[in-house]
Amino acid sequence: MTEENGSKGRSGSVQSIERAFGLLETMADAGGMMGLSQLATASGLPLPTIHRLVRTLVDLGYLRQEQSRQYVLGPRLIRLGESSSHMLSVWARPHLTRLVDELGESANMAMLDGDQIVYLAQVPSRHSMRMFTEVGRRVLPHCTAVGKAILAQQPEAEVRELLRRTGMPQHTDATITDPGKFTEQLRAVEEAGYATDEGEQELGVRCIAVAVPDAPSKLAISISGPAGRMTGELVHRAVPLLTQAAKSFSADLR
Repeated sequence: MTEENGSKGRSGSVQSIERAFGLLETMADAGGMMGLSQLATASGLPLPTIHRLVRTLVDLGYLRQEQSRQYVLGPRLIRLGESSSHMLSVWARPHLTRLVDELGESANMAMLDGDQIVYLAQVPSRHSMRMFTEVGRRVLPHCTAVGKAILAQQPEAEVRELLRRTGMPQHTDATITDPGKFTEQLRAVEEAGYATDEGEQELGVRCIAVAVPDAPSKLAISISGPAGRMTGELVHRAVPLLTQAAKSFSADLR
């Protein structure tokens, strides 16, 4: 048994696994591409250790070296990511089902993937007229409650850069297309603890969302329904239930 860098009581093989996954997470946080010296600086590990771990991950297909000599996340991670996304929907479903039972409207779970929101799970309302969002659908975050809930947790500079890249296209008359007004709304979302979509993606549809705290990905859950049913009274009841569901889902993920 060894003791190194605070890993008391761990075998070398277990420590290597921890370090390898740590490198993958560091690269993911940095956008998926880094050089050896950047990895060494970010991780605090010696360069020879970084080189050994990276070569192993390249051999396994989890990393790939580009002509620039930088390393990028490899294609084998795609299969793991797809399976992980599926499991997120499985774990979210009981929480979404309880929201539908308690509030009567469709419940959703979504993730920020790059510059887009992707819907990973939905439990539809029992009403004959209901909101249906196809799992796998991708939308831009500036016109969705889930997108706002997630972006309210991000640094403003990063949010503004995302808005610059996406261009904030207008979907309805209610869509916010001004970055300044949008970041002002995000500050209000952070203070209130929840976000709304007031027909900004689709006319006649209202959504309420909260971010999932301490999640491994940028996740949010929401309820959505026709604006006529999504009254102020329903929103008042929904916010604490959504907040509790998000906390419970987060606990499941840990």
